[in-house]
Amino acid sequence: MEPEPPLYPVAGPAGPQGDEDGFGVPDGPDAPLDELVGAYPNYNEEEEERRYYRRKRLGVLKNVLAASAGGMLTYGVYLGLLQIQLILHYDETYREVKYGNMGLPDIDSKMLMGINVTPIAALLYTPLLIRFFGTKWMMFLAIGIYALFVSTNYWERYYTLVPSAVALGMAIVPLWASMGNYITRMAQKYYEYSHYKEHEDHGPRHRPPPGSHAPYLLVFQAIFYSFFHLSFACAQLPMIYFLNDYLYDLNHTLYNVHSCGTQSHDILKGFNKTVLQTLPWSRNLIVVESVLMAVAFLAMLLVLGLCGAAYRPTEEIDLRSVGWGNIFQLPFKHMRDFRLRHLVPFFIYSGFEVLFACTGFALGYGVCSMGLERLAYLLIAYSLGASAACIVGLLGLWLPRSVLLLAGAGLHLLLIFSLFFWAPVPGALQQSWILYMTAALWGVGSAFNKTGLSTLLGILYEDKERQDFIFTIYHWWQAVAIFVVYLGSSLPMKVKLAVLLATLVAAAGSYLWMEQKLRRGLTPRQPRIPRPQHKVRGYRYLEEDNSDESDAEHPPGAGADCAEPAPAGPGLGSQPDGPQRRLCPYEQAQGGEGPEEQ
Repeated sequence: MEPEPPLYPVAGPAGPQGDEDGFGVPDGPDAPLDELVGAYPNYNEEEEERRYYRRKRLGVLKNVLAASAGGMLTYGVYLGLLQIQLILHYDETYREVKYGNMGLPDIDSKMLMGINVTPIAALLYTPLLIRFFGTKWMMFLAIGIYALFVSTNYWERYYTLVPSAVALGMAIVPLWASMGNYITRMAQKYYEYSHYKEHEDHGPRHRPPPGSHAPYLLVFQAIFYSFFHLSFACAQLPMIYFLNDYLYDLNHTLYNVHSCGTQSHDILKGFNKTVLQTLPWSRNLIVVESVLMAVAFLAMLLVLGLCGAAYRPTEEIDLRSVGWGNIFQLPFKHMRDFRLRHLVPFFIYSGFEVLFACTGFALGYGVCSMGLERLAYLLIAYSLGASAACIVGLLGLWLPRSVLLLAGAGLHLLLIFSLFFWAPVPGALQQSWILYMTAALWGVGSAFNKTGLSTLLGILYEDKERQDFIFTIYHWWQAVAIFVVYLGSSLPMKVKLAVLLATLVAAAGSYLWMEQKLRRGLTPRQPRIPRPQHKVRGYRYLEEDNSDESDAEHPPGAGADCAEPAPAGPGLGSQPDGPQRRLCPYEQAQGGEGPEEQ
């Protein structure tokens, strides 16, 4: 007896009878539904998989570029507004005509205090905020606080400027810690999407070799800091296209200034109290602030609309489920790691050198000798030098990781020695090219410092459970250093340079000592990340590769079971002797009895 033909034929080309296949089923519009929706005859699974992961990699690049552009616009708006605000409030005529006896200098001092003092407490709440909101949403909310600070300048009063400055100070460390965490995660995801075949061959539990994502991390950090340092140039656009038209030239502003550079003892001692030839119209000020406000909103939209999530939803649940008390303690416990302790001097110097470039060098050397109207061009030289140096930093792909940090430290060391013995003549423009070249070279050293430190932290601490703690510690020490510079702003220039020099030498020596310990194989002491404790409420996810269990807690070679064995309870006669596996969360939610339930 011949077997009956299959009821549902497989989709394919027409058979030998033209419009009918081999079983007499017609093709074309009259074909059965299963013929039309069957398997595509030319489907290539490997090619489709390759295209899928290529789209994933392009998505990661889009995330990096969007986050970098958002950070550049945010910091550019903040610096540009603060710079214009402080210059306008410095002018005596502007204060008397526009605001009478309101006391703008006192408001400015309290506003700067709020921006610089508030981040000291950031170590207590930054990991909690990042874990609660998530990395992407923390970036978005922090940029929103920067936009809030911009909006308060429409109505300059004590009760608007000071509270917004305090809120801005609270957002500084969470913003840059989440940015550093985000860029590091993007490098790890790009590695996973580039080597997806290895992931498939070894299974979802396979952990990549240590440092495997380091090349991608260096490239992404170079892109991010190239955009970040361009923010200093973007911040000068309001100065160039708006405020410079109202400023006196250097013959007026520097009339009573007698010492510059290493001989100066205060921020522009003897600088004229009036720097504006004519007062800007209020309407023009509103237009400038509206443009800055629009750019701040654009930065928020870039992060909200173009930045994807840093973690999968299941990983976010893992990161939050270690317990809020543990999240609060872990930044302090990570300081037991000798690698972090050895890098603390570099963290502090990283804060010192940026603020020195923007205040000490730009004012004590640049404005003092070239006038206030050339401040914008000096900072643009610093910005362009740093941005270009980030691209040059890609040479670190072929050089040892210590070269980038030590090259930046060596360049700054030479510049500090040179500045220690240089006192430009007030009001003389003959040496302006030296100032521009020094600013650009200082930017090169800053770029090597920032890119090298962030890349090093991403390599040393590549576990997803630790990255937010590490970048919080890094940017908190930077904030502490900026606070110290704020306190010592009136010190003589030689004292500032001596502190910079001592910190730089200590940072380089401490870093080399850390590398020596690692070469000797000394094991760092890292705090244990607690196992996630999930409550069986609401939905549960069933994918094995998105387990509730943290990667760091899962033993190598283990299967897809989601819980460790538990000792058997006292004798229930129907249960076998020996350890019994605890129920998976989704088994508990479904009310199952484990493997024996079948």
